[in-house]
Amino acid sequence: MTSGTSGSTLGRLALAAAFWLVVWQLASLAVGQELLLVSPLAVLRSLADLVPTPDFWARVWHTFWRIIGGFLLALVAGSLLAALSGAFQLVRTLVAPLILVVRSVPVVSFIILVLIWTDSGALALVISFLIALPVIHTNVLEGIDQRDPKLLEMARVFHVPRRRRLHAIDLPAVLPYLQSASRTAIGLAWKSGVAAEVIGLPDGSIGERLYQAKIFLSTAELFSWTIVIVLLSFAFERLFVTGLRAGAGAVARWGD
Repeated sequence: MTSGTSGSTLGRLALAAAFWLVVWQLASLAVGQELLLVSPLAVLRSLADLVPTPDFWARVWHTFWRIIGGFLLALVAGSLLAALSGAFQLVRTLVAPLILVVRSVPVVSFIILVLIWTDSGALALVISFLIALPVIHTNVLEGIDQRDPKLLEMARVFHVPRRRRLHAIDLPAVLPYLQSASRTAIGLAWKSGVAAEVIGLPDGSIGERLYQAKIFLSTAELFSWTIVIVLLSFAFERLFVTGLRAGAGAVARWGD
């Protein structure tokens, strides 16, 4: 993407954001009750009060590393299970029911089970792992299945080295699916992880502050923490996808 195209995209995003901020402000004025729909200016003031405090950064770190840790564990486990499922039919048959169960069981059921089995400190990590795992596994396995069979046959007949096959056949087929899965899984991990914190109330978490905002009817603080969560999820998604592309490029150069 050229710098001009990138600037044009950012400009459109800024205009869209400005449009919805205006809509938000007008809706807040129409409602006329800050308790029901707080204004953007009130949220900005709340953020200005929160961000400079040590408690804010401690809670951000507490929640961030648990949710991202769960996602990264799901990335490794899901990709490994998908690779084994693509290579061995027995593994595919055994893993399929497990993935189906994890994908189908309500999040709240997992939250209650984790709270029974362990303390709430590990809740966000476990829940984000469980929610992201089926997304990663299913998409990576689909990418493996979509590899060109003619290219695979040619690689087998001509005894193409494994690392060259990885560069020429496997990565181009799997990478788009992995990128798409990662974007979806990161968002789901944040939503489910913070929801788990709101229920389990681990000390020092973002979820605990969200619950306190609800108890004390602090709508501005509720919106402030929600914006923080969205920004954290968006920033990590962009960084991760960029790193994924760079890593794929490094593997491709290594395979040449």
